[in-house]
Amino acid sequence: MFVGGMGRSGSTLIERLLGELPGFCSVGEIVHLWQRGLVENERCGCGLAFADCGFWAEVGKRAFGGWERLDVQRVLRLKHGVDRTRYLPGLLNGSSGEGPLSARTARYTDLYHRLYSAVAQVSGARVIVDASKHASLAACLRWRYGARMRLLHVVRDPRAVAHSWGKRVARPDASPGSSEPEMARYSAGRSAVQWMTQNSTLDALARQGVPTLRVRYEDFVADPEAEFGRVAVFAGHAGTPLTLGEGGVELSEGHAVSGNPMRFRTGPVGVRADHAWREGMAPWRRGLVAAITSPTRGRYGY
Repeated sequence: MFVGGMGRSGSTLIERLLGELPGFCSVGEIVHLWQRGLVENERCGCGLAFADCGFWAEVGKRAFGGWERLDVQRVLRLKHGVDRTRYLPGLLNGSSGEGPLSARTARYTDLYHRLYSAVAQVSGARVIVDASKHASLAACLRWRYGARMRLLHVVRDPRAVAHSWGKRVARPDASPGSSEPEMARYSAGRSAVQWMTQNSTLDALARQGVPTLRVRYEDFVADPEAEFGRVAVFAGHAGTPLTLGEGGVELSEGHAVSGNPMRFRTGPVGVRADHAWREGMAPWRRGLVAAITSPTRGRYGY
C-alpha cells in the first residue's frame, strides 16, 4: 500500500490509522531510510536511534544480511539516478525492459522489494504501508508490482498545502549535525508547482492501471470514520472498522522510519480540521497558488 500525494496533506494520520489494522504494518517514509536512517541514524518511530532499533536491525539482516553489508552511498547514487521528478516522463512512458533508466529502476526497486519482504517477515503483516508520498517512487514501484500495488492518493487544497510548507518547523527526530535539522520549506510558487506535478503523476499512474483510491483531506476531516472505512476496504481490510469517535483512536508504538513528527505519537488521537491558512496566509500568496494550480485544481473540487 503506497500512500502518495503532496506532503502536508494529512497523510501521516491516515498512515498511522492503517498501521492499527490487524495484518498491517506502517513503516513511514521508506524513501528517506537510506539517508536519514543509515547515514544520519535518526530516530525511529519507537523513539530509539535507527541503529538501536531491534525491529529495523532484524529487517536489515533478513533483507541484506545486515545493514553493514549494504553500500549506502551506492544506493543513494542509484536513487538520484532514477527516483527524481526529472525522470518522470521516462518512468511513465518508457519501456520497463530496455534502456539505462529501466536497468536502474530494476536495481532500485529490487532494494524496496527485499526491504518490504523483510518487513513482512519480521512484523508478520500481510500489508506493508509505505507513506513515502513521492510520485517518482510510486512510478518506479509500478514497474515492479503493477496491480499488486495499491495507491492511496491523498490530496488537499493547494493553498492550505502551500501555507503549511511555508512554516518553519524543527524536526524532533533529527540527529546532532543532521543535514536537515528542520522540516523542508517551500515558497508558495514552488509548493504550487510541486502540488501539480505530484498529483498529476499519481493521476497518470491510475490511468495506467495502478489500483488507486483518492481521498481528499477536507472530506476525511469532515467524516473521518466513513472516509477511513473506504480506505480500509480498499487496502484489503475485511474486519471490523476502526471507531473514530470523540476519544479518537489509540495509537500504538510503531516503527515509522521517517516522516511527520506525529509518527512519535502514542495513545488516543482524534481527527480535527486545520484551516489556519484561510486567516494566516497572505492574500498575494493565496492568489499566486490559485493561479498556478488553476489548470488542475478543479479536478479535485478546489
